[in-house]
Amino acid sequence: MAFTAADVKNLREMTGVGMMDCKKALTETDGDMDKAVEYLREKGLAKAAKKAGRIAAEGVSYALVENGVGALVEVNCETDFCAKSAPFVAFVKDIAKVVADNDPADVDTLMNCKYPGTELTVSETMPEKVMSIGENLQIRRFVRFAENTSVGYVHAGGKIGVLVNLAVEGGVDATEIGKNVAMQIAALNPRFWDKSQVTEDVLAEEKKVALALMDSDPKMASKPAQVKEKIVMGKMNKFYEENCLLQMEFVRGDLFSGTVEQYIADAGKKLGGSVKFLTAVRYQTGEGIEKKEENFAAEVAAQMNQGK
Repeated sequence: MAFTAADVKNLREMTGVGMMDCKKALTETDGDMDKAVEYLREKGLAKAAKKAGRIAAEGVSYALVENGVGALVEVNCETDFCAKSAPFVAFVKDIAKVVADNDPADVDTLMNCKYPGTELTVSETMPEKVMSIGENLQIRRFVRFAENTSVGYVHAGGKIGVLVNLAVEGGVDATEIGKNVAMQIAALNPRFWDKSQVTEDVLAEEKKVALALMDSDPKMASKPAQVKEKIVMGKMNKFYEENCLLQMEFVRGDLFSGTVEQYIADAGKKLGGSVKFLTAVRYQTGEGIEKKEENFAAEVAAQMNQGK
């Protein structure tokens, strides 16, 4: 069965695979469109298997809020160039939608959910995406908030993604409040949300360090124990201000002067309602993934030797 350039174009639009691969698929299947799609799917499986062992430490963290449900996902690829490409970004957004719509328990469950706009599961779609995008792809993690009010924020094209969850009363729109808080979380990455979350172990360690520093200072070492204790307690307040979101100084000084907690309460009151911070999740894309060290000179030398 003969095929035309229009057939190649249609197959590309159906699968997202490159023109040359589509042409080859139609050639191998005598122009049968259905068989060509199946051919590409099988090739995609093989290609995905080959790429599966390659390190995927780049990618995008993306936050979605839709129909009152918030979702934050991190999807990884191999290169920053790929992470910025339209097909990859569209794929990440689709995965966020799968999370929001299906409430999967974990990544394995997510892989068995239907991929948007198709009858295929995410797992069945992945090989095609690997083939069309051209890199190893990994869905790393996600979180979903179905209760209260969620506000998402994506920083630097997906280098950092934040999803904030707020308790809102009075029917007010807390989107701007949530975004400002999310921006602070993205920028400063607090260890704790509130000082009540700081454990006794952490406090004990901080006090120990503070006392050791005083004992190593000749001017402070001779001071009475009760004076040292008072100084340490002052340092603990400083610790809260530097490590706990709600006790931190709100960075948008042009909007409000005070702590983040005070900003949220004041901004909610000005809107005619009440807003309280409940929790948040911050993903920094690729954090904790060991990246492959590229040695370009060695790579070029190896290629030259292969050609001899």
